[in-house]
Amino acid sequence: MTATDPTPTGVPAAPASDPGTAGRRMARVWTHLGAPVDIASVAAFRFLFGTMMLASVVRFWQRGWIESLYLEPSYHFTYWGFEWVQIWPAWGLYLHFAVMGVLAACVALGLFYRVSTALFFVAFTYVELIDKTTYLNHYYLISIVALLMIFLPLHRGWSLDALRRPALRRDWAPRWCLWTIRLQVGLVYFFAGVAKLKGDWLWDAQPLATWLATHSDLPMVGPLLAERWTAYAASWFGAIFDLTVVGWLLWPRSRPFAFATVIAFHVITARLFYLGMFPWIMIGNALIFFSPSWPRRLLARLARRPATAPTAPTAPTWPRRLGIGLLGLHFAIQVLMPARHFLYPGDVCWTEEGFRYAWHVMLIEKTGRVVFQVTDPSSQRTWRVYPHEYLTPNQEKQMSTQPDMILALAHHIADDFAGRGVPGVEVRAEAYVALNGRPSRLLVDPTVNLAAARDQVWPQPWIVRDSAPPRSAAAAPPRW
Repeated sequence: MTATDPTPTGVPAAPASDPGTAGRRMARVWTHLGAPVDIASVAAFRFLFGTMMLASVVRFWQRGWIESLYLEPSYHFTYWGFEWVQIWPAWGLYLHFAVMGVLAACVALGLFYRVSTALFFVAFTYVELIDKTTYLNHYYLISIVALLMIFLPLHRGWSLDALRRPALRRDWAPRWCLWTIRLQVGLVYFFAGVAKLKGDWLWDAQPLATWLATHSDLPMVGPLLAERWTAYAASWFGAIFDLTVVGWLLWPRSRPFAFATVIAFHVITARLFYLGMFPWIMIGNALIFFSPSWPRRLLARLARRPATAPTAPTAPTWPRRLGIGLLGLHFAIQVLMPARHFLYPGDVCWTEEGFRYAWHVMLIEKTGRVVFQVTDPSSQRTWRVYPHEYLTPNQEKQMSTQPDMILALAHHIADDFAGRGVPGVEVRAEAYVALNGRPSRLLVDPTVNLAAARDQVWPQPWIVRDSAPPRSAAAAPPRW
């Protein structure tokens, strides 16, 4: 028996089910996840994330969105379970955004990283929770990534923290840090692709056919965008791109071509559609699939000197195992959340039950109009109430196609009437909505008193779920 052979001579090896073998295999897994990789890639991710968040804060300020989206509305649509979130006064909200910009800069530079990242997560998520009408998929992604970054040691290299505290500095990070970010970004692409495997997207090229036709006046490419086959090609390419791009980015041989495609795809969508910072965030995120040493090699090439690949041993300690276990729980939630809409009856693009937090990107073109009928049961007096009496134009647009917001406004109207001395009113809604070029049809049951209904995670019985007829069907006549 040699020193490297744990099995005595003549004794058969333990079967795969033997606890000792299983333990050794698990130890190898922990060792693999804790193995060192160059910290340069995740440090660059930290810098790009913080820089883009700073740009987002400046963009909000310059375009007046702080006032128009948050301060101008007299009523805000809160999220279920977060009704307690209240908005700052004007001076407080402007100060909040200013502090958020400073925190984003600190994250980018790696200054007081843990505290800055944690405070940025809280500050950004608070803004996101103020009003449901401002929800965007990449806002949700920013909150998730910021939460994960609190627990990832992305400040141990290429940071001001490492400069002011040399004992903190490392040239390496455990492999699980790199793959945590990769997995989170990869899930966004994957579920965005899965969400596109719908008849509207693949067989009817909707809503791209509608959107591309609006750009038919562009020079040179305009007539091409108006062609029906262009919408079909773009729809199928979009689905295939989302489902496969992560694999192409991970394969070194295809990575340059895949990244060029990522840039082209997101730049074109940013030019044609109003997607805010989302395309630029995803271009920056795609760099995480490159070799962990790509920033070091890039800087070495620019400086014309060889790059050195750092290595360092690291052992699987119990805090690291606990952290990896919690990450497993996090990603289980990230897989279940986009799939939860399958638990609801009907088309998720119509009912929007389970639509948020599921990476349903660019799937719907909805227009709607809602009129509320308020009835006082004691006097039988009725009023017709229009949403613009309570909402800004942007809020009205978002509310008119989303059942949970229609319900929330119905409750607000009932509370407003109670405050004016007419308690206990019944509120019903006539909500006609058109989805992806279909005729306008009822979204909610107009006979239901929404003031008595409650928001819930279960399917809402007052949503009309069979309102997605073929596009050849005649339009239902609105009754406003």
